[in-house]
Amino acid sequence: MKRPKLETSRLLLRQFEERDMESLYLLLADQEVNTFLPWHPVKDMEETRIFYETRFKGRKYCFAICFKQENLPVGYIQVSEDDSHDLGYALRKNDWHQGIVSEACHAVVELLKKEGIPYITATHDRNNPRSGAVMKRIGMKYCYSYQEQWQPKDFPVIFRMYQLNFDGQDSSVYRKYWDLHRVHFIETDL
Repeated sequence: MKRPKLETSRLLLRQFEERDMESLYLLLADQEVNTFLPWHPVKDMEETRIFYETRFKGRKYCFAICFKQENLPVGYIQVSEDDSHDLGYALRKNDWHQGIVSEACHAVVELLKKEGIPYITATHDRNNPRSGAVMKRIGMKYCYSYQEQWQPKDFPVIFRMYQLNFDGQDSSVYRKYWDLHRVHFIETDL
């Protein structure tokens, strides 16, 4: 499915292409970038290609984050097409702390609103508060926390779940993670 390109003042958000495999490899192979993501860093171009084929190719809301002048991926942003409408993102290390992911998220949020998506959710490991800061900057609200035995890394993680409603149902909360995990709670000191 061909998606339109989205533009911001600095960024071009577009579909990944075959020519992007080297840039994607550099992102997916970086241990620090992938610390809080639900997979292990890739080891080679073959694993990168498999990752691309199974997780990015053909996805409706999956975008390469590129600087306009270079048009090479420095990160990605995606929203799942299941009932969670889960927002996820990653960015190469040397571009952290410049507001790039927040800028990209704002553009994707506007697209989702236009397309009638009722809400988005996002989760972050509570040991990664910078990801939560991105969620807050785009208007998401903290809803609850839960503990999950995180796979494939196989250790317990406390996740914070955020949500942004577009349908006017401001009190509506996606409860699947709450219901699915025995350990869940609301943190009051955020």
